[in-house]
Amino acid sequence: MAHAVTWIGHATTLIELDGVRLLTDPVLTGGFAPFVRRRTPNAVSLAALHPLDAVLISHAHQDHLHVPSLRLLPRTTRVIVPAGVGAWLRRRGFGSVEEVEAGDCVTVGTLRVHVTPAAHQGFRAPSGPRAPALGYVAEGSATVYFAGDTDLFDGMREIPRLAPGGIDLALLPVGGWGPTLRGGHLDPLGAAQALLLLRPRAALPVHWGTFWPVGLGCVRRDRFEQPGTAFRAAAARLAPGVQVYLPGLGGSVHVA
Repeated sequence: MAHAVTWIGHATTLIELDGVRLLTDPVLTGGFAPFVRRRTPNAVSLAALHPLDAVLISHAHQDHLHVPSLRLLPRTTRVIVPAGVGAWLRRRGFGSVEEVEAGDCVTVGTLRVHVTPAAHQGFRAPSGPRAPALGYVAEGSATVYFAGDTDLFDGMREIPRLAPGGIDLALLPVGGWGPTLRGGHLDPLGAAQALLLLRPRAALPVHWGTFWPVGLGCVRRDRFEQPGTAFRAAAARLAPGVQVYLPGLGGSVHVA
């Protein structure tokens, strides 16, 4: 059975492994205040996302836990969230919410989904839930690691050990959504350094090239258009054995 990952934009991906379909950190609208989508995916529609077996939420920031986008999905969709977010999301009308924390492992269809730590502040300002940031390893006959939002941390070297065959594809954040990139994020060089710890067979950069703040008419190419290619160049220097995919928004890659 073919395995594929589609990059929908920012940290939103559709992971398809062994017939199981997982959607990560869905932002499916034109933006979230005060950020607007500057590029639209090619040939990705809501209908193309169904059916879904689960949604994986890495943390509570609005560009990862976007309630208007979740409301575009069936309310019965299973939503897996960091511990501390569940009650907050249920109050907003979502009935199938499951809380997890780093070290947990849940079953989604035939997949084992391992919950990993992330080096990122997950608090939703100004008064939202306090919850950690997480990553996920979806393990079936192939293995995909979704890092969510994170900085480099030494515990990354433990993540490949969660699956007997290691990581086939790592989905790594390499940028942001504005002219600055503060602590708690990987930039292209940091993401390339993460490859040395994660040792994946292939990587796909996410969390770049999608959103930009409203009112900032000058889009910095190094922060918006170039993080993906900068990551590919850094990976070629530091981890030349890792294949880097740059599919473009709405593009898919096959997981070997």
